[in-house]
Amino acid sequence: MPLMGYPGLNYTGSTVKQNQFNHAAQYKTISRLYDRFRPDAMMFLMDLSVEASALGLPVRFPLDETPTVECRSLESADCLQTYRNIDVLADARVMVYLEVIRHMRAGLPVPVGGYVTGPFTLAGLIMDANDLAMKTMLDPGLCHDVLEFATGVVVRYTEGLRDAGADFVMILDPTAVMLGPSQFSEFAGAYVRELTGLVNDVEVILHICGNTSHILDDMAHTGVVGLSLDSDMDFAEAARVVGPDMLLIGNVSPVEMLLSSPEAITAQTNAVLGATADHPLFLLSTGCDLPQDVPMRNIRALMDAGREWRRAEAPVGATPPR
Repeated sequence: MPLMGYPGLNYTGSTVKQNQFNHAAQYKTISRLYDRFRPDAMMFLMDLSVEASALGLPVRFPLDETPTVECRSLESADCLQTYRNIDVLADARVMVYLEVIRHMRAGLPVPVGGYVTGPFTLAGLIMDANDLAMKTMLDPGLCHDVLEFATGVVVRYTEGLRDAGADFVMILDPTAVMLGPSQFSEFAGAYVRELTGLVNDVEVILHICGNTSHILDDMAHTGVVGLSLDSDMDFAEAARVVGPDMLLIGNVSPVEMLLSSPEAITAQTNAVLGATADHPLFLLSTGCDLPQDVPMRNIRALMDAGREWRRAEAPVGATPPR
């Protein structure tokens, strides 16, 4: 299950902005990708601005680039009052993603999922990530107020995706990589655990970009069923740390997917598969989201290498996977 979405724009001739504001356009993109590569699960387009935009935070929407949230400082918990009466499920862009999941559930014969913003990252968009990091030490009470609010927003969105037909959601919490282990446990892990405990009937996966070896054990104790790890991570070591009951997802490099040859991608994919050969719960994927310009031949190389490995590992007499 490569973390792909934006490469599909090359099949539909549509823009990033069209896909983010039009559920039919985005589903067409996802459907074309599925038809081409037939992954074992499929997700909609990654977008870290959905919840922030629904709250009314200022967001820039370039035609052919992913959106960016213009963060601002938050001086006190009283400033959250502006957002408290907002139901994010009533937002037009949130409705787009809920509708995409409905289309995916109806049209794709595999598990389908969506992305939600992690509580710590959403809090960083509400009050500026650098300010949030500083206030974990200088004003932890304010941080917890914002994190409690952010968690409620993400829970609401997650429930909406579940009700629309999502089998799983992936929490994207890239800002949490800046935290040390004790800070992560208090200001990020605790709120991911709160989310996983509040939302039923949907599997939850956690993704944090970059090298997360310093917080990996804490990530594994957040109540999620799986960890999606970036290409910086040593998967053999990660498997040892998290134990055999945690699903690991990854971690072919998106940069290599963009710049390397199919032969190099095949070699890297085989290296990832070799490193996880003894781990019972593993899903071959990319370390993070693939950019639009990734050559399709490289996605094909990853998929073919994964299927060839799986075919070779299948028991004698078993029906070979597609």
